Amino acid sequence: MLMLTACTTNTNSSLVNVVKTQKYNVHQKILLVNRGDGEPEQQNLWVALIRDFAPYQELHSRSISPSNYTLVTDEYGNEYAEFDFSGQSPNTQIRVEIDYEVTVNELGYDLSNCTGKLIDEHLSPELHIESANPQIISLAAELAQDKNPCEQARAFYDYAGSNLTYTFNQNDWGAQATMGFMGSDCTEYASLVIALSRAEGIPARYFEGLLYLDENTKDLAHARHAWLDFYLPGVGWVAADPTLGRAQNIRDHYFAHYTPDHIIITTGRHPSTLRGASYLTHMYWPGNSTKIKIEKVDWEIELVE
Repeated sequence: MLMLTACTTNTNSSLVNVVKTQKYNVHQKILLVNRGDGEPEQQNLWVALIRDFAPYQELHSRSISPSNYTLVTDEYGNEYAEFDFSGQSPNTQIRVEIDYEVTVNELGYDLSNCTGKLIDEHLSPELHIESANPQIISLAAELAQDKNPCEQARAFYDYAGSNLTYTFNQNDWGAQATMGFMGSDCTEYASLVIALSRAEGIPARYFEGLLYLDENTKDLAHARHAWLDFYLPGVGWVAADPTLGRAQNIRDHYFAHYTPDHIIITTGRHPSTLRGASYLTHMYWPGNSTKIKIEKVDWEIELVE
């Protein structure tokens, strides 16, 4: 079953230029194994799905197996395949496989006239985006002084690239933790820049998805990746990737430039359907007679020449 939904972009198309497009075939494999001696009375798996997200990407096809799933949508418009795997027998495996064809747009933005109105959304503090924290507020005010909103956004982006130390920590620390010595990966880089932006009244939102790695990016990030966009006056939503932008020689390339190696899966820092997880979440009960585990989640991303 395939249902495509449009996304409202609030972008001034005259100031956003599609440079080129890039097409991908994406294959996801999930292995769910019951190694206990009982079967669950209830078991559900929610898998976030690649979807249309204008102007960044267009979904051409989506094939999901098993086919007995329910398509659900959360508060951000993210889509999920919800599977009911209740009664899975002991010592059995369930395989979920999803195939996509998706085109990603490379976008350039004209920020030369940074005037106009902002929107009243994507401004509130939230878990791991602590834009009301005094340290965040103070730093944002310092960086933003005597700058217009576009210059402020660039200052926040530059600060993250120059001052955070990249560590693939597999934890979810958030923006405030970057003020200490917890280590930062893509989730912290994006969260800090969003928090600084919101503290100064610039709307910003969070993306998680896939990064197609090449020779220039393979040492800077992982395929499972996070980034953001700002809402800037006169232009609308403008993309940035401060994790990749920490490399000084390519920093300009990842600000106000959406590179076509980014594939969006979800937006929002903590979508309710994922219950604090990323990409998918799994629940089953009771737990005393079963031992069920997601033992493998693999992605294959093929660039279509």
